[in-house]
Amino acid sequence: MRRLRRAAPALCLVILLVVGLSGCGRDPAANGFESIRESGVLRVGTEGTYAPFSYHDPTSGQLAGYDVDVANAVADKLGVRAEFVETPWDSIFAALGADRFDVVANQVTITPERQAKYDLSEPYSVGEGVIVTRADDSSIRSLEDLNGKVTAQSATSNWAQVAADAGARVESVEGFTQAIKLLNQGRVQATVNDSIAVYAYLAETGDKSVKIATTTGDTSEQAFAVRKDSRIVGEIDRALDELKADGTLTQISQKYLKADASGSPTAAAQEQPASRSTWQLIADNLWPMAKATLTMTIPLAAISFLVGLVIALVVALARLSSNRIVSGAARFYISVIRGTPLLVQLFIIFYALPELGISVPPFPAAVVAFSLNVGGYAAEIIRSAILSVPRGQTEAAQTIGMDYATTMRRIVLPQAARNAVPGLSNTLISLVKDTSLASTILVTELLRVAQIAAAPTFEFFALYTTAAVYYWIVCFILSGLQGRLENRLGRFVTV
Repeated sequence: MRRLRRAAPALCLVILLVVGLSGCGRDPAANGFESIRESGVLRVGTEGTYAPFSYHDPTSGQLAGYDVDVANAVADKLGVRAEFVETPWDSIFAALGADRFDVVANQVTITPERQAKYDLSEPYSVGEGVIVTRADDSSIRSLEDLNGKVTAQSATSNWAQVAADAGARVESVEGFTQAIKLLNQGRVQATVNDSIAVYAYLAETGDKSVKIATTTGDTSEQAFAVRKDSRIVGEIDRALDELKADGTLTQISQKYLKADASGSPTAAAQEQPASRSTWQLIADNLWPMAKATLTMTIPLAAISFLVGLVIALVVALARLSSNRIVSGAARFYISVIRGTPLLVQLFIIFYALPELGISVPPFPAAVVAFSLNVGGYAAEIIRSAILSVPRGQTEAAQTIGMDYATTMRRIVLPQAARNAVPGLSNTLISLVKDTSLASTILVTELLRVAQIAAAPTFEFFALYTTAAVYYWIVCFILSGLQGRLENRLGRFVTV
């Protein structure tokens, strides 16, 4: 039993070491422009799925867009290189506060609330709020007409608040592309957004099924956001002034928005690249999705499962211990893991721990969260499998002089392993699917690749279905391996 009493503290120590040694971010205190100049890198947070501001070019696969080019131009003026960190919009400010990057470049609208919490640069694009409806809908002609209607908005955008203040019921989506998709499908009645984004969308797609019904009367100014008192916003403002003076901002806005930076449409529309068929789009993304599956999704699931099994075995043995403190600690761990959502656990490790001075890179953060989660669920599977082994076998082993550790290793665990295979296999299959949540903490796995491909093309059904097929193939293979493993372990089970 002394082995068990040592196991729980050792497990905690291992977890703390993994988290502590993973911290390799910059010192948040050293966040002035001098540290950026010394590193030669300006870390820029952006979505990567918000066309035409931040997206992956369908032909080259490279990150492109209005905000991306402006950020590159600003970095060039500052004499450094822009390094982009792709982050979902709803997590982007949490990542900024956690020092995952130095600046947000993602059409951040200047609001009093944001000015109070962050340092905002001078605006680099200006637009006005517009209400977009289906082309055949004439029920919305003013902002007041949104009262009682359903709109689709990013939960943390200022336009969500505009719609809510007008009396609309706001459905949260990840971004503008999803909002337009829901509008086209008739699931919502409107979406409120910046005129620049809407003009760019209409110019890119030629979509005749939606229209700008009216304006909201609000003007919007977009700026770069940095952490409060980070002492770099002045340098960014200087760079933006130079870009405005030499005409660079105008050229970039014409390139992507087909409108000037103030939101006024221009007559000089550029030739658009030929659109690809749905099947061609799927074919072009088969290898990127397969690569993400092989290099990120499967390794993430495999490493997390193996580490989680070690945790689960220790916790299961602690749960069976006659020592109340050890058993109670195991019960508490299982209760916390099973009683909190996995997504919350991911966010705590990746976004909250930096507030305590512990910065964990994306992939290790995902491994820690998934491993702890597997440990909580698999511990009960292993415990029940151990209890399923007849107690008489343990007593018989003890009568011939076997100690506790030898009895567990040679008699109990081999038989328990066979009984635990179905439950553990289900845990592994669930883990493979749960790796899709890692996209929320900057891990570019299978689902993230599908999102990147779908954002500029609006082919959500085709690309998300393709991603689902990849997940299914992996899980199907695992199910086949489960049967073979059960047969091999069957020799350990007494009849």
